[in-house]
Amino acid sequence: MSTTQSDRLRGLLEPLVAAKGLDLEDIEMSKAGKRRMLRVIVDSDEGVELDACAELSREVSDKLDESDVMGEDEYVLEVSSPGADRPLTEHRHYVRAIDRLVKFQLAEGGELIARILDVDDEGMDLEVPGVKGRKATARRIAFTDIAKARVEIEFNRKDKKEEEA
Repeated sequence: MSTTQSDRLRGLLEPLVAAKGLDLEDIEMSKAGKRRMLRVIVDSDEGVELDACAELSREVSDKLDESDVMGEDEYVLEVSSPGADRPLTEHRHYVRAIDRLVKFQLAEGGELIARILDVDDEGMDLEVPGVKGRKATARRIAFTDIAKARVEIEFNRKDKKEEEA
């Protein structure tokens, strides 16, 4: 997708998304056979419900039909949330990942898997799980020390309420 088209789409769609109390995370354009696929990724601190995606999809479709930003060729529109495995790239992504286990690729090399406990403007406080029966340890990491980060999916994590009971 050309930068100009991407910028035009962002300028057209951002007000619609913001009016719903959502963040426009990304706009992706790809080929799907002879057609194009326009994927609009939205999120919020509370997550995004399916009904909100459906309603926003109708509004985005109407707005795109009113404009010429997509041209004359056919396209498929998809409005969705980013999913659990998306990269953490913005400050708000780390805030939304508080209490989640995250895999960090460190800028100096190596990786770290830890739970985010708190986030501020410079970095975050982490809890690094203990290995082989050892206790978890606290660690502080600056945003500048992070090359990449992604939430780890936990299938067998006990809910905090269960642990407190």
